Amino acid sequence: MPKKSSVKPTGWSLKQLFESFDDPKIDQTFADLAKKVTQFESYRDELRSSLTAERFLEIIRELETIDRQIMRLYGFAELSFAANTQDQKAQTAMSRVQQFYAEKSNKTMFFELWWKALDARNAERLLKASGDYRYWLEQMRNFKPYTLTEAEEKIINLKNVTGSTVLNTLYDSITNRYVFKLTVDGKEKEMTRGEIMTYARENDPDLRAKAYQELYRVYGHDAPILGQIYQGLVRDWRNENLNLRGFKNPMAVRNRINDLPDEVINTLIEVARKNIGIFHRFFKVKAKLLGMKKLRRYDIYAPVSKSNKRYDYADAMRMTFEAFERFDPKFAELAKRVFADQHVDSEVRKGKMGGAFCATITPDFSPWVLLNYQGKADDVSTMAHELGHAIHSLMAEHHTMYTQHSALPLAETASTFGEMTLTDLLLEREPDEAVRRDILFRQVDDAFATIIRQIYFAIFERDAHELIAKDASVDDLNKVYLENLKEEFGKAVEVSDEFKYEWVSIPHIYGTPFYVYAYAFGQLLVFALYKRYQEEGAGFKPKYMRILSAGGSIAPIPLLSEVGIDITTAAFWQGGFDLIDGMVKKLEKMG
Repeated sequence: MPKKSSVKPTGWSLKQLFESFDDPKIDQTFADLAKKVTQFESYRDELRSSLTAERFLEIIRELETIDRQIMRLYGFAELSFAANTQDQKAQTAMSRVQQFYAEKSNKTMFFELWWKALDARNAERLLKASGDYRYWLEQMRNFKPYTLTEAEEKIINLKNVTGSTVLNTLYDSITNRYVFKLTVDGKEKEMTRGEIMTYARENDPDLRAKAYQELYRVYGHDAPILGQIYQGLVRDWRNENLNLRGFKNPMAVRNRINDLPDEVINTLIEVARKNIGIFHRFFKVKAKLLGMKKLRRYDIYAPVSKSNKRYDYADAMRMTFEAFERFDPKFAELAKRVFADQHVDSEVRKGKMGGAFCATITPDFSPWVLLNYQGKADDVSTMAHELGHAIHSLMAEHHTMYTQHSALPLAETASTFGEMTLTDLLLEREPDEAVRRDILFRQVDDAFATIIRQIYFAIFERDAHELIAKDASVDDLNKVYLENLKEEFGKAVEVSDEFKYEWVSIPHIYGTPFYVYAYAFGQLLVFALYKRYQEEGAGFKPKYMRILSAGGSIAPIPLLSEVGIDITTAAFWQGGFDLIDGMVKKLEKMG
């Protein structure tokens, strides 16, 4: 481990992909891809029911080679854009790749359509010989009822390049250039979103309020524009998926992608709604400790101690590696590999995408991790979270490009688990009782943010999609969102009017409709897994490793059933809330 002084937040290197946008290998790759796509088109006449298994696999492998090269181009453009959303070269490169990918998809689409239409007997014959591609191929056939003609599918691909894709890029470009102003210690400072939101966890209640007010002043100013972008994306989702493809409701599309029955997600949402009172009790305990009669929405993440502890970046790395090492040395080894490859961008910069993410480009490379590190305890947890994603990806790097990524609800398994290992370490090592209590409160804060907050985002999405279909205005959506918040917080928290603009600040509902329930799914699943780990110790590890190493090579329900978890029952989800209820009872006694 390098000396503390030599390790500071820095940008990442993309040289494993390409040197720069002037790298001649970019144009060479496009040219090579064009030839490969043309060659692939010549296989159309070979596709018949009598196709041999050997030839079937050869064709699939050629398609994967094409997609790996495209993802290398797209990854370079997308990661460059994330590092600087105002970089015009990155924006242009993204558009170029998106156009190329749409054209490639149209030219190779015949394979997918043939596969979906193939009779069951021959499909099963080829599936038996498909090896690691099997689940990818099974999932493809699951979409057969919602597949259109080749001509219609081609039109949709081209339409997306200049439609939903552009709207999402526009949203990112607008919101990541925002500058927020906040007066701290008598001086007005200009901040990014990530910087201003650190004050949501400040001790000073006035500063917390002003941070939120400034956040939604800026977003609220553009709400009519951002709201119109959302309306366009929602109409696009409905036009394609309900009106053309025949899905019965907007959320059913995501459920099918995740290979989960609608009933499972409906049960998750219902159980979460029934348990909202647990968090209302938690907010009352926090209000008491903060000396307030009632929390304001500004205060829900307020620290309960006066500690403002900061963590050096090198210490954050060390603690994260140590937490992973204690669970399993391989976890620490894989996390260190991401840093060794210079695949972490952790410094705060204007124009850089806010928040954090982990991006796996292809199985050939370790993932790239974006952080905005500022030294708060939350930043350390975020590091553990995103490196958990990276570990999940690397545990499954032996799979094909099509089967490395787990379904979205399982994608949070390693990340949230990683955070919990870090929390255990922090609680064990922290000598200050006030800081320890704050860590315990933060656990429930995070459970709220990851479960209930995300569930209510999903409820809002569900309502918004239906309302927009009935011509709801942006003001109508603001009103519905505020009503949604008032149910979420009940009588335990006072919600002020500017929070009606919160929905336009949530990138996931724009870019990946109904993604958000995956966070709640993942958190509750991890509670179950972590409880098993505490009970079984070393005997639990092979089961957990099996989940991670499976990647996206098996459907979620059968994979989890292998380790004795049944996500189809309300009792399973209730178990997670019972665990949170126990945490709140402990805090009530402390209060």
